Order: sequence, then structure tokens, then C-alpha cells
Amino acid sequence: MNVTIENKEKNQVTLKVEVEPERFQTALDQAFKKVVKKVSVPGFRKGKVPRKIFEQRFGVESLYQDALDILLPDAYSEAVEQSGIEPVDRPEINLDNINHEEPLVFTAVVTVKPELQLGQYKELELEAKDFSVKDEDIEHELHHMQEQHATLIVIEDGEIEKGDMARFDFAGYKGDEAFEGGTATDYTLEIGSGQFIPGFEEQMIGMKVNEERDINVTFPEDYHAEELAGQPVVFKVKVHEIKRKQFPALDDEFAKDVSEFDTLEELKADLRKELEERAAEDELNYKRDTLLEKAAENATLEIPDVMIEHEIDHMLEDFNRQLQMQGISLDQYYKFTGTDEEQIREQFKADAEKRVRISLTLEAIVKTENIEVTDEEVQEELKKLAETYNRSVEEILSIFTMQGSGLGTITEDLKRRKAIDLLVETAKTVA
Repeated sequence: MNVTIENKEKNQVTLKVEVEPERFQTALDQAFKKVVKKVSVPGFRKGKVPRKIFEQRFGVESLYQDALDILLPDAYSEAVEQSGIEPVDRPEINLDNINHEEPLVFTAVVTVKPELQLGQYKELELEAKDFSVKDEDIEHELHHMQEQHATLIVIEDGEIEKGDMARFDFAGYKGDEAFEGGTATDYTLEIGSGQFIPGFEEQMIGMKVNEERDINVTFPEDYHAEELAGQPVVFKVKVHEIKRKQFPALDDEFAKDVSEFDTLEELKADLRKELEERAAEDELNYKRDTLLEKAAENATLEIPDVMIEHEIDHMLEDFNRQLQMQGISLDQYYKFTGTDEEQIREQFKADAEKRVRISLTLEAIVKTENIEVTDEEVQEELKKLAETYNRSVEEILSIFTMQGSGLGTITEDLKRRKAIDLLVETAKTVA
């Protein structure tokens, strides 16, 4: 098989492939065996028509399409391997010559992975950022624990304060007409949680039980219901009940109730340790993310649109899975937010382009630095994955095998991690 390659613009190449007549003849033989099973010719049992009779009656050309379906996938794959290109999309194939007595000639126009020219990626400047754990961080965690163990007490004579739970009726009006979805009875809301339209909850502060009040608000311009977006409305509100959180005292008894520790000081020490571990992870992620973005920004390349579209496809699939975990379908999300797939894809586009750029940059760093991983490192990673997912190493390996990637995915992931570590190790922190 003969293959010639011609570079085109925008990361496209054209492969011109010439396949030997013998291979095309073999494909025609296979096609005949497939087609003859469905052919009926008077004087012959179905599926038993001789090849010569078949071609006299239908012509050898009737086998061409089935022969091409058999031959082209393998021929194209061999051409790609022989030429050394890395396609990122399906090819556009055109037949230049098809004759069972001559070489089969076809051209494949295909988008390939772009060539990336690395810029500076070592000794990048990294702005210093404070990740130290402060006393107020400990206090914040303790307050959160207090909230989790708080009890609600009914307020008979007081007024609504921020943080109170209010049970109330409301009816929304646009002008003199009640609008759809704007009415509820015995609705419970934590005042200050930001669940309602801006300004609504703030105007409920100071209300008493059985008090009625008109609350004037304006819907946001981007509100999902077009008939209400940007419109001023009035909610008629009546309060039925006010409950307030009563927090437990921060003392040794509290520590015993909420943890395995006997004293508040021991609980604080454990919280500090946990926060410091979390802060160390946050700091490392900050360094990795920032340096990766800088290295990618310094690289020079032209990303094919199709690679960005493929990444958007992956992002949309992940987004759909996240919604399904919440019991929501994509169609429901589109209806609720007043958007559609085209708008969501456009929202994902900038992030998708950044992801592709970063991925290609990491790949180039791995290649430039000749980064490799050992069999021992791969096995160690398999053990970690097994522990994380409470599976055996054999089970984890079988999952990768079923996905068709084998250990290749783990190997490439470890190489990329080493490349990221290189960025972090060589970075220069500046004030």
C-alpha cells in the first residue's frame, strides 16, 4: 500500500492512499459471500448462486459498496499508522479510482493534533498566597458545628431577625394580577439564606407573628420566566410563626457531645490539624492550577475547532451526569433556566478551549522532558486506586482493560503528574 501526505491549512492533512488490486479483490470476495446469502436467482437455491452468474446478472459493481465498507477502515488505519499523523476527528474520504482490475485510490482529508511550541514553563513566577490557618478559621468551624447541633425555639413576641426560620403565606402580584408560581401557604424559609429574589428576605426582617406586609421587589433581568424578567412585583406576606436557632455553649460538654474528645481544647487542636491538611492541599492545587495556566498561556498553537467541540461534548456529558444525580434531566434544566443546548455549549466553550490547551501543553512537556514512569510506580498507583475504591488490584486492572485502555491511561496520568510536579518544583514565589 502506498501513502503520500500533503499538509493543508488549519491542522488538516490529505492522505492519498493506493491499495493493491489484490486487496480489493479479496474485499470483493468477502462482499460476495455476504451479499449472495440474500440473493435469489431462478434455477438456483437462495445463497447458492455462482459468482460468475451473479456478476453476469447484477454486475461486479454491485459489490463495490460492501467491499469498500470492508476494506476502507483497515486501509485508512494502516495509512494513518504509516504516515505517523495523529487524527483528532473522523476523516472525509473521497474515492479517486475504483476498478476491480486496478489499484483502489482514495484520499482522506483529516484534522490532526496541532503542533505546539512550548514557551517558558520552568521557573515561572508564582504570586505568594497565604494559606495559614488562623484562630478565626477554628472559630468558624466551631460555629458551623454549633449550627448543626442547634435547636429551634418558637418566638412568640419578637421580630424576625436574620437567620430565623419564618413560616408564612405569600402571594405575588404584577400590577393587579397574581402571577403563576408566585403563591404559597405555610412556606418555611431561613431569612438571609438568599433563596428568594434579592430584597425579599431583607424586607421580612422586623415582622412579627400575624403581621401582614407588602414586599416590593424587582425580578432580575436574567430571570428564567421572560414575562417576569426585570419586572417590579408586589408580594403580600403574612407571618404565622418565627423560630430561632438556639446554639449550645462552647465548652467541654459540647466537645464530648459532638466528637471523641473530652475537652474543647482537644477538639480545637484536632480542627486545626484538619484545616492545616486541607490548606496544604488547597495550596498545592493553587500552585498546580496557576502554573499550568501560565505554561499553557506561554505556549504557541492553533487549536482545531473540532478538538474544542469534542471537549464540550465531554463537559456536557459530565454536566448531564451531575444533573441526573440530582434527579434532573437536561431538558428539565433547559426549561427551568430558559436556555438550550446551543447556549450551554457556548458557555462551556472558553473553559473547553483552556482545557485542551492545558492538555496539549502537558503532553508537550512530558515529551520534551522525556518523562517516564516505572512498572513499580504503575503498580503502586493501582494499589492506591484499589484502596480508594475498596476493590482488589485485579478488579481495578480489569476495569481499565474493559475500557480498552489497559495500563496506558494510568501511565499517561502519572507522566502528566510528574510534569506538573516539575512546574511546581521549579517555580519562583514572588511577594
